[in-house]
Amino acid sequence: MTGGEWTGAAVAAAVAAYALGSRRLAGTPVSTAMVFTAFGLLIGPAGLGLPLPGPDSGLLLPLLETALALVLFTDAMAIRRWALRRGRFLPGRLLGIGLPLTIGAGWLLAWPLFPELGVWELALVGAVLAPTDAALGRTTVSSPRVPALVRQGLTVESGLNDGMVLPFFVLFLAAAPTAAGAEAGPAQVFWRALVLSTVLGVVVGWTGGRLLKWSDARGWVTPEWAQALPLALAAGSYLLVDATGGSGFIAVWMAGFAFGAALRFATGPEGSEDAAGLAEDLGGLLAALSFLVFGAVLLGPTLERLDWRIVCYALLSLTVVRMVPVALSLLGSGLHAPTVAFVGWFGPRGLASVILGLLAVREGGPGLERLGSVMAVTVFLSIVLHGVSAGALSERLGRWYAAASAGAGTPLREEMDTGPAWDEWLGARRRWLGPFARPDRGGPPGR
Repeated sequence: MTGGEWTGAAVAAAVAAYALGSRRLAGTPVSTAMVFTAFGLLIGPAGLGLPLPGPDSGLLLPLLETALALVLFTDAMAIRRWALRRGRFLPGRLLGIGLPLTIGAGWLLAWPLFPELGVWELALVGAVLAPTDAALGRTTVSSPRVPALVRQGLTVESGLNDGMVLPFFVLFLAAAPTAAGAEAGPAQVFWRALVLSTVLGVVVGWTGGRLLKWSDARGWVTPEWAQALPLALAAGSYLLVDATGGSGFIAVWMAGFAFGAALRFATGPEGSEDAAGLAEDLGGLLAALSFLVFGAVLLGPTLERLDWRIVCYALLSLTVVRMVPVALSLLGSGLHAPTVAFVGWFGPRGLASVILGLLAVREGGPGLERLGSVMAVTVFLSIVLHGVSAGALSERLGRWYAAASAGAGTPLREEMDTGPAWDEWLGARRRWLGPFARPDRGGPPGR
C-alpha cells in the first residue's frame, strides 16, 4: 500500500476500535476527544509518522468546517425557549455577561505575552478561545449528583456560545490588518457577515422546516429522507451565504434555530421528530475525526516547538480568563462559592476553537501562526484537564450540595424543580439537548 492508504487504514482502525469499546468508555473519565486526539498523536509525526495532509492541503479544513457546521446546526435546533426559562438566570448571565467578559479578558491577557501581535489579532485570540464544548466534560451535564440548574445552565451555554462568538470572530478577523478580507470596510462586513447571513439562514431554515411539516402531514416523506433534510439545509445555507461573501457559520447557526422553531411551530406526526438523528450522528463522527486530525496535524508539530509563553497563556485561558468572568457574571445571583467555582472551571475548549483558530490562521496569514499554536495547546490541555477532573469534581459538588440542602432551612438558590422527566429526557439524547423531545412542542416528556 501507499503511504496515504496506510494512513486511511489507520484512521479506519481507530474508528473501529473506539466503536467496539464505546459503551465501556462511556462510564469512565475518558472522553471521545481524548481517545481520538491520542489516536492522532499516535499516527502523526510524534508517533508512527504516517503521511498526513497539511493544514493548507485543501483536505483538512473542509472536514473540520463540515463538522462544525453540523454541530452548529443541531445545537441550534436543540435550544428551546422553555430550556432558557427553566434555566432561570444562569444561561443568561453566562452568555450575556460572562461571554463578552471572557473575550475581553483573553484579549487583554494575551497582550503582554504576545507583543508581536496587533490589537485585532490579540482580540482574535480571545474570541477563538471563548466558546466552550460540553462534550469534553460530559459528566458535568449528565451526573444526577450535580444540581440540575448547573447541568442545564452549562448545557445551554455550550449550545449557544459557539454561535454567539461568531459575530465577534468575523468582525475581529476583518479588522486584522493581515487578514485576506481586511480591505472590506466595517459596514460591508457588518452587512454581509451579520445581516445578510442571518436573514438568509433564517429563510432557509424556516422554509425547510415548514416544508417538512407540510410534506410529512401528507405522507409524502419517508423517515429516512426526513433525516437527510437537515443535512441539505445546513449545506445549502452555508454554501449560499458563502457565495455572497457572508459568514456560512452564522447562516448555519441561524438556519438551525429557524428549522427547529418551524418544526415546533405546529404539532405534527411523529415522522418528523427524528429528523435530526442522521445530522447528529454524522456530526458526532466528523467531530471525532476532527479531534484525530487535530492531534495528528496540529497538536503533534506544535508540541515539538513549544515555548513558555504559549503554555502560560493556555493555562491562563482555562483558569483566569474563564473563571473570573464567570464569577463576575454571577455576582448577586445567590449561588454559593462551590457552585460558582464549579461553573467557572468547566468551560472546556473544543471543536469550535480548533476550527475558528485554523480559519483565522488561513485568512490572517503568517501573522497569526502564533494563534494556531496557542489554540492547539489550550484545547489539548482542556481535553486532558477537564476530561480527567469532570467525574471527581462532579462527585465533590454533589456531596456538598446534598449536605447543604439537608442543612438549609430554605431551598438553596441552586435548586431547580425539573423532576425526573427532565433527567430521563436529557440522558436519552446523545447530544444533551436533543432536538425533538416528545410529546409536545419544546418540553420533555410529561411536561
